[in-house]
Amino acid sequence: MSNEEMLKQLRNITKDKKNWKSRIDYVASKLDDDYSDEVKAKTLWILGEMGLNYPIEIEPYVKGIAIYLDDENPKLRERAVNALGRIGRADKNLILDYFNQLMEMRNDDASNVRLAFVWACENIATNSPELFFEKMDLFYDMIFDCNEKVRIESPEMFRVMGKRKPQCVEPYLEKLELIALNDTHPIVRIHSEGAVRITKKELK
Repeated sequence: MSNEEMLKQLRNITKDKKNWKSRIDYVASKLDDDYSDEVKAKTLWILGEMGLNYPIEIEPYVKGIAIYLDDENPKLRERAVNALGRIGRADKNLILDYFNQLMEMRNDDASNVRLAFVWACENIATNSPELFFEKMDLFYDMIFDCNEKVRIESPEMFRVMGKRKPQCVEPYLEKLELIALNDTHPIVRIHSEGAVRITKKELK
């Protein structure tokens, strides 16, 4: 099967959600070194979505996904981070062995990986906010990242945590309010204001 044929097949599997559970083993086999980085990237994305829906079935493949956190290709690192975020949203226990390594991805040289890191943490925090009680400083710092997309997304972590554990965001409210008023980027201001609003509502 050619690279394009394999990608087409994976796209078809992505659309066929009712049969995901039975296709996990097959999709995971495409992380083999015999396949192109493009195929692996698509595979990692699908496995993350499958893991959100079928965490028990994805468990045997979490280690294989996490290996790509160290890959030289930033797209594969990005997709591995994304996948662990989705799987961790379904069951934090499946990704705890890789959690510290995942947290280090905030320092990745590639901005798409740092963006994926924030997004993955938002996913995990949705159902397991306790993992981030002592880590909110990291996300505050990322509001000042050199990449625009990372800056835009970072305040959203405060919104997610503010909804679930507002006490963790409360110490940052004054800083977030200043960002909401003064940041140079309008969407950073909007997202920061949203985090403040939701947190204050939950604190009442």
